[in-house]
Amino acid sequence: MVEFDKLELPKEGTRIKLENGKLLVPDDPIIPFIEGDGIGREVINIARRVSDAGVKKAYGGTHQITWLETYAGGKAKEIYDKILPDDTISAIDHFIVGLKGPVRTPVGGGYRSVNVQLRQSLDLYANIRPIFHIEGVPTPILHPETVDLVIFRENTEDLYGGLEWPAESEPAKQISDFLYQQLKVETRVDAGLGLKVISQYGTKRIMRKAIQYALTHDRKRITLVHKGNIMKFTEGAFREWGYEVAKEEFGDITITEKELEEKYNGTLPAGKIIVNDRITDAMFQEILLRPGDYDILVAPNLTGDYMSDAAAALIGGLGVAPGVNMGDHIAVFEAIHGTAPDIAGKNIANPSSAILSGILMLEYLGWQEAANVVFRAMRKTIQSGQVTADLARLLKGVSPISTTEFAELLIKNIS
Repeated sequence: MVEFDKLELPKEGTRIKLENGKLLVPDDPIIPFIEGDGIGREVINIARRVSDAGVKKAYGGTHQITWLETYAGGKAKEIYDKILPDDTISAIDHFIVGLKGPVRTPVGGGYRSVNVQLRQSLDLYANIRPIFHIEGVPTPILHPETVDLVIFRENTEDLYGGLEWPAESEPAKQISDFLYQQLKVETRVDAGLGLKVISQYGTKRIMRKAIQYALTHDRKRITLVHKGNIMKFTEGAFREWGYEVAKEEFGDITITEKELEEKYNGTLPAGKIIVNDRITDAMFQEILLRPGDYDILVAPNLTGDYMSDAAAALIGGLGVAPGVNMGDHIAVFEAIHGTAPDIAGKNIANPSSAILSGILMLEYLGWQEAANVVFRAMRKTIQSGQVTADLARLLKGVSPISTTEFAELLIKNIS
């Protein structure tokens, strides 16, 4: 058994195990959770309550989640004097599945991003965000029902890899000198430097995961998004390595856009998945004009971050979009919005992103019945016009309800 410094393990509950590459989920799994900062402390606890209600309704008491609080951000600083303690990393690694709220990271100097640290420590290389519209949520587009995307963002490399140095620092000077002396490349003396890293290994495993997801979720189109026309040896390589995975590892079920036209006259054969690619800037336009033409998007870290937030805007914003950071098996489900300190503690935050992430977690556990129960209740609650302030202000004649009122209504609709 793994040892912890300050965490007290629950007396009840059973650890999720891994056997032959598959999760063995008991009826009473222990699941670590992180409240986080700001509104995280409100929305994550609501997501837990809602998930518990869905599990109880679906299984009549035979299944139950045993929650284990772990810490990151402000609470962790108070308890451990660090914002991401080893206990938290070890707990998620040991128990495999976790639920997380947003954690504040100062801009500029100071602490390194908790999210980046957590992803790199646990090798959570895939950020997966399903983007779909729930009827009743106001959106800026005429036909939000056509949006049904899943974005796979590589999570550990690119410009988010943490390899950067401040302007005029000694490491920056050394790198600048090396670039000039060895490669005759000049950089400004007052420039901060960052290193963009995209590897064959990192690219192939995110593409592999996207194709596996397409197979298990009946998705038919995978689009590699890149800026390979400009950055040929990083983003261009991302494109090429993605195609290589499709051809070499899944060649019996994948076809390219060119093959679709030349061999199949534009009609996708049964049992096949089409793999294509789009330049990043063009893809941003495509998701606005023709979102229904796309299914799964696979992108490097920075592009994936921009694109997933832009796509979320199409279906009502970050407050109604779920997410998960996942490795080969370890998965941390989390609300994708920030800490929103300006509204924290005011009981007006929208808990939908956290609740939807909880639904993804239930699906990952194999508890689809519970996931369905919670989603139906959420849809019913939103369609009734009973929504929090962020959505109510965009709906004519609708008065907002509080965070806790929304939660109580949703749980009532479950029962």
